[in-house]
Amino acid sequence: MARRCLVDTLAVWAGGTMTEASRIARNHAAKRYPGKLPMPFDGRPVNSVGFAFSGAATVDALDAHDGHQLCKGHASVALVPALFAELSNATCTMDELLCHLVVGQEIAIRAGLSLHATTPDYHSSGAWNALGCAAITSRLRGLSQEQTRQALGIAEYYGPRAPMMRCIEHPTMVKDSSSWGALTGLSAADLAEDGFTGAPAMTVEAAEVDAIWSDLSANWRILESNFKAYPVCRWAHPPVEAILSVLCDHDIPRDEITKITVPTFHEATKLAIRRPEDSDAAQYSLPLAVALATRFGTIQPDHLLPDHYDQPEIWRLVDMVNLEEDDNCNLAFPAERYARVTLTLKDGSQLGSDFKAARGNHDAPLTDQELIEKLEHFAGPVLDAEARKSISNILSNPSEATSPSNLLKLLQRSQSGKPGD
Repeated sequence: MARRCLVDTLAVWAGGTMTEASRIARNHAAKRYPGKLPMPFDGRPVNSVGFAFSGAATVDALDAHDGHQLCKGHASVALVPALFAELSNATCTMDELLCHLVVGQEIAIRAGLSLHATTPDYHSSGAWNALGCAAITSRLRGLSQEQTRQALGIAEYYGPRAPMMRCIEHPTMVKDSSSWGALTGLSAADLAEDGFTGAPAMTVEAAEVDAIWSDLSANWRILESNFKAYPVCRWAHPPVEAILSVLCDHDIPRDEITKITVPTFHEATKLAIRRPEDSDAAQYSLPLAVALATRFGTIQPDHLLPDHYDQPEIWRLVDMVNLEEDDNCNLAFPAERYARVTLTLKDGSQLGSDFKAARGNHDAPLTDQELIEKLEHFAGPVLDAEARKSISNILSNPSEATSPSNLLKLLQRSQSGKPGD
């Protein structure tokens, strides 16, 4: 599972570099966090904090990375950039790198579960994946038990407890605040290493969350990871699967459809923006996701660019989508996300789907081959064939996988084999 998380995150990292949010974040890192580490897919030198920040911002810029159902968020988006940022200070094998990633996942996911169990509002992933980044960094640097405890406390205290529903209802580039989670996690380890104190982390040490931590190293939460088939908010995936199932079962001319009704859970109905002006807003528009799937039979990153979706046929489909809150879907959330669709045709007849979940959940995973095909599609415009093969080998042919240090060098060059712009 760690191999799957790593390969999938690198695919999305590559694809995310083509977004405006990534460009701005990388420019910011180059300007404000100068150092000696070339940024992947860019080449400009930054320090480790700038590296982790720009990397996580780039992954977060394309909403296609892995997640965890009950956490309602994402870990690898911050953990993988933090891990590669620290590789400059340590030499490790691929198996050791994967072990570091597993450690970060187990800490981050439990911190997320603890946060949701002890606070009434819904915080973004950066609030808890910061602790996973601090754990990875502490482990790679060989910090003491007490230094690691202080790093976790600092990361939790300074972690970005951003109001996630604000970005869902008003989408912008801030996304899931994982860029600041990565930055905070590395900075927390820096501070703890220098003697700064911050413990306890209440989401780790408080008595009311003891049950969440009691099975650490016995119950592997990373195995509950899900993977995305489409680069949009996962809450929009069930209606996409629902409408694709109807279109697959019935040969329906698109111009015969007059209405698309989508019963789903409350939070998904907040993905209600109907005229997104940029890719960031497009990724949080459930009506647009349904329209794109209806028009193209899938959703790919380039479909989320205004040049592709700003056309009369897409807007016609968007305006047909009606979102309805469903009590049963509400009861199932967040353990599962469900939706169904009903199509109304010009002659008044209706065609409906069963309730559908998102593809790629841990109990119905995307195949390794699907993840490798995702890598090819997302990274193809950015990484050359040698680099893509090296990444896919991590999953498909581990004995031929390159070393982490060489992998990092491959990421730091463009398709031409030269540092990125």
